[in-house]
Amino acid sequence: MKANYSIAIHGGAGTLIKGKMTPDKEKEYRNILQLALDESFKILQNKGSAIEAVEKAVIIMEDSPLFNAGKGSVFTADGTHEMDAAIMEGKTRNAGAVSLITGIKNPISLAKMVMEKSPHVLLAGKGAMDFARLHGYELENEDYFYDEFRYQQWQELKDTTRFQLDHSQEKDSKFGTVGAVACDINGDVAAATSTGGMTNKNWGRIGDSPIIGVGNYANNNTCAVSCTGSGEYFMRGVVAYDVSCLMEYKNLSLKEAADEVIHHRLPKLKGDGGLIAIDARGNIAMPFNTEGMYRGKKTAYNDSYVAIYSN
Repeated sequence: MKANYSIAIHGGAGTLIKGKMTPDKEKEYRNILQLALDESFKILQNKGSAIEAVEKAVIIMEDSPLFNAGKGSVFTADGTHEMDAAIMEGKTRNAGAVSLITGIKNPISLAKMVMEKSPHVLLAGKGAMDFARLHGYELENEDYFYDEFRYQQWQELKDTTRFQLDHSQEKDSKFGTVGAVACDINGDVAAATSTGGMTNKNWGRIGDSPIIGVGNYANNNTCAVSCTGSGEYFMRGVVAYDVSCLMEYKNLSLKEAADEVIHHRLPKLKGDGGLIAIDARGNIAMPFNTEGMYRGKKTAYNDSYVAIYSN
């Protein structure tokens, strides 16, 4: 039986209060989210794979300066950009991830290259960059990643020991990690997640996004998950895999499992954020415990929308 192919995306969760953002800026966000949904959904409509669809959705968001991934990545304490990404498919549970990479226009595509062309799952730093060059990746100039808002955001924290998640400030700003989950016509699921990390981060800090089972996970028997939020708490809660475990071992539905993790388990660790998840029947869950989450979904049964706020 053919699956109800579907896709869901997110562009970060956090302090997103209606009225805090200008109408023009809100429209920009909605337009990019809709574009990412539409272009990735075309792949599923044309019997393409879930892995192709999630990569496409994330690339579109990485190419926009609106999100903290790819072009819009935040500045580190050294005034550079260190990006992380992960991708996973649910049929064989093959996965690829990269961390602490610089100059790569689309980190999610490099993560996919790691999955397809290496015997490893996660490559970081110099080794990941050597792998990128080996496979013909050309590095973008630093100017490509420069964004005035991101720069001013960094100036507020520069030369201090403080760092911040994008979603920690109540103002008209750009918010974190991007991700996508999809189910294709064959019932195969996949997940992809990409981020620029924390503003003013130091010491090679790595969050949840490139860690399989934490910020990204896919298993045809349960679900595919992409997370966004306070990465340290998502790591402590092994959040993406926790959703899958609740489905596998407690027989919870996708919605029940996702809600349990985001609304009950994560808050006990004082963690905030959200996730998007999909199962092999095309069901979608998008819970978050913050004021809002950039999100959207599109399904074969004409259920489609883009949203930002909790209501």
